[in-house]
Amino acid sequence: MAPGSRCLLLLLLLLLLGILGAPALGNPGPLEDVVIDRYYIPKICLREAQMGDFIRYHYNGTFKDGKKFDSSYDRGATVAGVVGVGRLITGMDRGLQGMCVNERRHLIVPPHLGYGSIGVAGLIPPDATLYFDVVMLDIWNKNDKLQVTTVSKPERCNRTVENSDFVRYHYNGTLLDGTPFDSSYSKGSTYDTYVGTGWLIKGMDQGLLGMCAGEKRSIIIPPFLAYGEKGYGTVIPPQASLVFSVLLVDFHNPKDGVFLEHLEVPEPCKRRAVTGDFVRYHYNGTLMDGTLFDSSYSRNQTYNTYIGKGYIIPGMDQGLQGVCMGEQRRVVVPPHLAYGENGAGDKIPGSAVLIFDVHVIDFHNPADPVEIETVFRPEGCNVTTRDRDFVRYHYNCSLLDGTRLFSSHDYEKPQEVTLGANKVIEGLNSGLLDMCVGERRVLIIPPHLGHGESGARGVPGSAVLRFEVELISMEEGVPEGYLFIWHGEPPANLYEQMDLNKDGGIPADEFSTFIKTQVAEGKGRLMPSSDPEKVIADMFQNQDRNQDGKITPEELKLKSDEDQEKIHEEL
Repeated sequence: MAPGSRCLLLLLLLLLLGILGAPALGNPGPLEDVVIDRYYIPKICLREAQMGDFIRYHYNGTFKDGKKFDSSYDRGATVAGVVGVGRLITGMDRGLQGMCVNERRHLIVPPHLGYGSIGVAGLIPPDATLYFDVVMLDIWNKNDKLQVTTVSKPERCNRTVENSDFVRYHYNGTLLDGTPFDSSYSKGSTYDTYVGTGWLIKGMDQGLLGMCAGEKRSIIIPPFLAYGEKGYGTVIPPQASLVFSVLLVDFHNPKDGVFLEHLEVPEPCKRRAVTGDFVRYHYNGTLMDGTLFDSSYSRNQTYNTYIGKGYIIPGMDQGLQGVCMGEQRRVVVPPHLAYGENGAGDKIPGSAVLIFDVHVIDFHNPADPVEIETVFRPEGCNVTTRDRDFVRYHYNCSLLDGTRLFSSHDYEKPQEVTLGANKVIEGLNSGLLDMCVGERRVLIIPPHLGHGESGARGVPGSAVLRFEVELISMEEGVPEGYLFIWHGEPPANLYEQMDLNKDGGIPADEFSTFIKTQVAEGKGRLMPSSDPEKVIADMFQNQDRNQDGKITPEELKLKSDEDQEKIHEEL
């Protein structure tokens, strides 16, 4: 390259460096603007400080030699102010703009953008270059609105929070930079309060509106909707934006009644429970967030109680009205109809809404009779069962929910019983009266005519029973207290006829032969039984007063005579 060309190229290079502000050889000279070093930028920056924004920040201020002249940390308080409107030194005003929350910057502020040639007496000398290490903690603007973000929401939401509702919620509270200041979780209990009545800061009052039970929200509240210029104690600085992570556990309104949801109603429903009925039901009891606090299933035993009489919480007293047998119903009970502000034990918090998923097994009224449904009755039925008759019948016994208990079909022969002899439960005895042979019935027997409050082996206490019965056969019975009755007048010389060998004594075999003859000739009948020999043996034992194996004339007595003498049962 020619010497002239080299000189021209050097001149152009020097001119270009002068335009770009490159330092010349030697001392670079004073700074013209603030120098910004963004040495930490958070990954998520939702907002940058703009002119007119209100900001809070911490800083350390030093000279070039590292000597500290000021620090917000040393004062134990952040600096708050409006950026870009001349309330700060110019270099700070410029250096703070564009910062994110939690961003850290090194700022170098030349004298003419700091305290100039005057400085600050006793603190900052004239023409001092200032070095600041700054962390941005909060940014907001007077035009900001509440920021509500739904983190999660249950699929099913029948109702949302409105003003005047009472809410129970958990929360974590942090400043905008993430510094925690409070948490309900650390206290082990929800925060409980009314919404829209001034008990909460305005931003929280607004942020909870429209929430569903079980919903999670993030609520960012600007200072003018929180604690404003005063802050709160030592944990919330003045002019601090607040971030709440909220989980709504439950809510209700003091005017709420019981809410019912009919999950499954059997058809047909012949009868519905009313006040005074005794109900047996299974249930799962949960809080609104799904926490199980009690279950009858876990005890493998129904809950049994009267309804409408104050034996259970008012909400359940109301919620069980009108249930059908077999119905599955959800009963939502507000706290003023449950356990109120105090709760119950360690499982039900104060002011908790309770949800009961109920399955009604059966119910009855203490005044209920046996319910009889005739399924089949033969034509030409002229003879029906009466008290003291001996009957044979088949049966299937179950609970009203279909649980099978007993069946005569499990045995080789039908069930046998003398009606009115207190050998079967009262309701079954009643249900077997006035039946024809071959007739089939369904009997619904309330517990006071069944096995009562205590139940029996395999039968729960206070259970309503369902019997399917079929009458197989019947024999006419004898009056109570009799083992044998005459169809007419007994023989006048009864002892002589009974003493077959005329030896003045009647042994057991003679007695048995005589009675069987009377029955065969239709002159009398034995008490019906599956074992007539035992009946005759009992008769003989009753007449053989001294138990010497024979009956004498003095010992033989008719039942009618014994009744008058108040002795015991016989002929």
